[in-house]
Amino acid sequence: MVKAIVGANWGDEGKGKITDLFAEESDVVIRFQGGANAGHTIICDYGKFALHQLPSGVFYPHTVNVIGNGVALNVPAFLAELKTLEDGGVPAPHVVVDQRTHLLMSYHILLDTYEEERLAGKAFGSTKSGIAPFYSDKYAKIGIQAADLFCPDRLKEQLEHICTLKNVLMEHLYHKPLLDPKALFDELMGYRDALAPYVGDAVSLVHQALAQGKQILLEGQLGSMKDPNLGICPMTTSSHTLAGFGTVGGAVPPTAITDVVVVTKAYSSAVGAGAFVSELFGAEAEELRRRGGDAGEYGATTGRPRRVGWFDAVATKYGCMVQGATQVVLTAIDCLGYLDEIKVCTGYEIDGAVTTAFPVPAVLERAKPVYTTLPGWKCDIRGVTEYKKFPKAAQDYVAFLEEQIGCPITIVSTGPKRREIALRSGSHQ
Repeated sequence: MVKAIVGANWGDEGKGKITDLFAEESDVVIRFQGGANAGHTIICDYGKFALHQLPSGVFYPHTVNVIGNGVALNVPAFLAELKTLEDGGVPAPHVVVDQRTHLLMSYHILLDTYEEERLAGKAFGSTKSGIAPFYSDKYAKIGIQAADLFCPDRLKEQLEHICTLKNVLMEHLYHKPLLDPKALFDELMGYRDALAPYVGDAVSLVHQALAQGKQILLEGQLGSMKDPNLGICPMTTSSHTLAGFGTVGGAVPPTAITDVVVVTKAYSSAVGAGAFVSELFGAEAEELRRRGGDAGEYGATTGRPRRVGWFDAVATKYGCMVQGATQVVLTAIDCLGYLDEIKVCTGYEIDGAVTTAFPVPAVLERAKPVYTTLPGWKCDIRGVTEYKKFPKAAQDYVAFLEEQIGCPITIVSTGPKRREIALRSGSHQ
């Protein structure tokens, strides 16, 4: 059985904790896309950790943790993450890097940084982690797979070809120092020795696990709005953030996915530029940002203040739809206990007409929020684990969101810690 955990919105929905929760019951956990440009914050028995590339099953000795072929593997960051676990007293996890996984190179980070500088005021708000140049190269067929590290003659030829192309950009577009294929080869040889204990045939491993009836968990990064096909283009990431891509980036057959758990916050948050219809500003936004999450709404990777707003039912319904949600987890409801009233964006007004259908990016920029106002519960529910003990107004809020998005909300998270969850009827962990 394969379960996917993915985000409904812009990312930052609190997937890390939920993935950790389900990872405990899993035999294999697979990161199937993205790179070190976003993180999952997990608070467990060993402490608090921000994972950027490692799958969330690394805290369980029984779990095999796979970095799938869809990941942009930043090797120094990967090794630093392993060291962080070791320093935190976490037993060495069982990690397998798929031999087909492409490597994020140092020049990808340079190109990402240079392009944001060139765009200046029209920049995309990139984390400058090299993600867009990495995926551009992958699909232009000039990427480097983990397996290539063990074929040095072939690798040298690849690097000569890559440098010929990249140095045109370096010299004539960015006016920066040229790349040296010899230096890059030496860099990769250092990667080879460090990665050798981890590189393996994850495709066969995953299919063998399926044949043995093992529990497999697909772990997604970011959320629906950041998908380059179905998200808010061009303010997206460069990898596919939908559960369906787990069939490629995690090498899992589409027929094997039986449960798609979509995570959404009880309010909205986002990092980076782009349309955000229900966004709050000023003191109202700062108050929600300060109270949000475990340590406020600041990115796990960048530390940037996240943009925050009211729950957007239009975007979330769409996000759940394109993910193929079978159940929804609602997180961070405890952060709203200070409010007298809580607004929910239940429609968009576009050119004088109200719609509940999520529009294409070109139209989204003209959308204005249509709100429904609900009463707040004016008390602290952090750590409450019995749903029936929620104040009625909080239960009504969850029921209203469920009705709006058209998908069952089965789990409600009431705090950042692993066990701070309340199950609703219909939950099927």
